[in-house]
Amino acid sequence: MKDLTLNETAVLLTILSLDENAYGVAIKEGVSKLLKKKVSYGTLYSYLDQLFRKRYVSKTVGDPTSERGGRRKIFYQVTKEGEKALKAAYQVQKSIWASLSDVTFDKV
Repeated sequence: MKDLTLNETAVLLTILSLDENAYGVAIKEGVSKLLKKKVSYGTLYSYLDQLFRKRYVSKTVGDPTSERGGRRKIFYQVTKEGEKALKAAYQVQKSIWASLSDVTFDKV
């Protein structure tokens, strides 16, 4: 299993929170809100492609809609492998923070 970057983690968590409504625009808005910074579509789709290649997300094509000029939305779902990667990333972060319990932030 490959380690997740912060941005990949944000994308996976956003997809999980959107459930069946996880498509490009909604994911972009969710990730931007979560990271508190703008994320471009190019950057987002780069992450989605990486996560797809790692088999952490799957994608399905929706029906064409008239509001999109007959174009179809691509919907994303987190796979079981993606869930395992998220859990592993969470455990690593939790372990790191637990080992730094004596660190005070007023020194920073």
